[in-house]
Amino acid sequence: MKLINGGVCAAKGYKANGIHCGIRKNRTKNDLSLIVSEKRATAAAVYTTNLVKGAPLAVTKKHISDGYASAVICNSGNANTCNANGAEIAEKMSSLIADKLGICASDVVVASTGVIGQPLDITPIANGIPALVEGLSTEGGAAAAEGIMTTDTVRKEIAVEFEIGGKTCRLGGIAKGSGMIHPNMATMLVFITSDVAISAEMLQKALSSDVTSTFNMLSVDGDTSTNDMVVVLANGMAENPEIVSEGEDFSTFMKALNTITVQLSREIVGDGEGATKLLECTVSGAKDLATARTVAKSVVCSSLLKAAMFGADANWGRVLCAIGYSGADVDVSRVDVSFKSNAGEILVCKDGAGVDFSEELAKQILLEKEIDIIISVGNGEGTATAWGCDLTYDYVKINGDYRT
Repeated sequence: MKLINGGVCAAKGYKANGIHCGIRKNRTKNDLSLIVSEKRATAAAVYTTNLVKGAPLAVTKKHISDGYASAVICNSGNANTCNANGAEIAEKMSSLIADKLGICASDVVVASTGVIGQPLDITPIANGIPALVEGLSTEGGAAAAEGIMTTDTVRKEIAVEFEIGGKTCRLGGIAKGSGMIHPNMATMLVFITSDVAISAEMLQKALSSDVTSTFNMLSVDGDTSTNDMVVVLANGMAENPEIVSEGEDFSTFMKALNTITVQLSREIVGDGEGATKLLECTVSGAKDLATARTVAKSVVCSSLLKAAMFGADANWGRVLCAIGYSGADVDVSRVDVSFKSNAGEILVCKDGAGVDFSEELAKQILLEKEIDIIISVGNGEGTATAWGCDLTYDYVKINGDYRT
């Protein structure tokens, strides 16, 4: 497994682009992105569980119900959610780009992100499509990554190279996500491309399995979005023997996919709205996987713990508190807690009680940009990792006037 450049254009047969078409007022920011596969690809997706869903999700779900897609179009600046004509606009976006590319509209994944409840004018999108298509390039992944950003401060992209059946294969992805991040699949936009030959059924199995330990294990603010999704395309152009069942080749693909999703998960929470620190909580010793996940997610979701991390305050009681209300079946008298970063590691709680530790060293550890919260809850085999970020003054500032 080797990290490479290229993002969503790293795999064979993909081109991308991103432009400013006029949805967003700031002309320096791209607001329309396109990813195209040279060959019709198998497709899989997971979607937000919020009952309020953006129209693009329903349209995309219908379009890829046959397990195939050829292109992804996405706008930022407007979520196209809770609009009377939302589905009509999403379908129009699909048909406009399909006509320009010479493909079927039903082979287009359509996505939108931004403000909820404001009408989306199709005019700037329609006017921008010629330039969007004309600028498609194997070097266009970065521009596409920028076009899906909202309050993100950095673009998020990664790609890996690996081997299946003696063939060199690649998998790459881009993501957006900074606020409204508390997935029960999924609270962000993630587009992943691959040249692996894999059936639609196995691709969906891989994605659905992976998100339970990656995108569903991160939280910025506890709010689950209305719009967002994770989509994977695989066009088979690596010419490996098609993956149609579990086995060594499927396991290799799963490892590559997980490499992408873990890194994008970390980048999303690391760029949380107003965040200054990335938190990684690892739980071990739980009686089972579900218990470990419950504990880890509860800790990174705690507003009090997140605020303490912002202030570099080793207030380990907030970790215990989050474990206690998580609903997980744990023996609190067996809980150990440590904080770790590039500045060192310090034990702050042993068997559910405080221990003597250096507040000065703890402060230095918690002043780092990346902090590990290490928790043991017994001697079981359940382990899990969750990711979050600190809670800062700027989160309130950003969201106090997000719409206006």
